[in-house]
Amino acid sequence: MAPSSRTVVGNVSVSLDGRINGPGGENDMGWVAPHAVSDAAFGLLEDLMRTSTTVLLGRKNYEGFRSYWPAVAGDESADPRSREFSRWLDDVEKVVFSRTLTEAGWSGARVTAQSPPDVVAHLQEQAGGDVWVMSSASILRQLVAAGRLDRLSLMLCPEISGGGERLFDDGLPASSWRLAASEPTETGALRLTYDVHR
Repeated sequence: MAPSSRTVVGNVSVSLDGRINGPGGENDMGWVAPHAVSDAAFGLLEDLMRTSTTVLLGRKNYEGFRSYWPAVAGDESADPRSREFSRWLDDVEKVVFSRTLTEAGWSGARVTAQSPPDVVAHLQEQAGGDVWVMSSASILRQLVAAGRLDRLSLMLCPEISGGGERLFDDGLPASSWRLAASEPTETGALRLTYDVHR
């Protein structure tokens, strides 16, 4: 695999017991909420917004984001940082992985049935900024399995969810990662950045 100037970054919040949601299913995210609106969480968003020019989303996350974020930009009662993120997300290139959607229905978005590793390989042949996998664990897993994820940005929340979907399941190929940055947050979470060791 030839080196690319486009870093592929996966960003996700995870509990101490390695979960990305709770025992109630994919919408059981109450344990994340206090940490998602912290100054450190907004700082992470701002860092990723500065460097990323393409966002990768699974269908479920995409539909949730599309139903919520576009209206935030015009909401004067919203946090200014949320409004800035809303505007950025509206403008950025968005690639949505789905075998059921036929139209994206959001500016700058396109739907593909190709695999995430194939799409990333194509994107890395093109000029552009970083490629940000936005909280879509299924995409992260496929990219890790294919050796296509360069950086993992975790918000490690001081919560035990007691069940739910694991970030990584057994069966992935072994890989080594180097800690590039670590920052405690005001809520007790840890912002961790790991770069893959190739």
